[in-house]
Amino acid sequence: MKAADVRAMSVDQLNDELAKLKKEQFNLRFQGATGQLEKTSRVRQIRRDVARIKTIARQKAAEAKA
Repeated sequence: MKAADVRAMSVDQLNDELAKLKKEQFNLRFQGATGQLEKTSRVRQIRRDVARIKTIARQKAAEAKA
């Protein structure tokens, strides 16, 4: 997911996407623990997408206050 795509989302869409990514991250963690994880790079990608969404959501909240 690119930062430009995330910036185009509304705050509600960001929250929905964050919840979806957190659920996927949870599932990937379980797959890794049980040895069923095939695509290990997806864990890193999800972690970075979560951070990207949180950062942009925080920036949007700061802009709304200012």
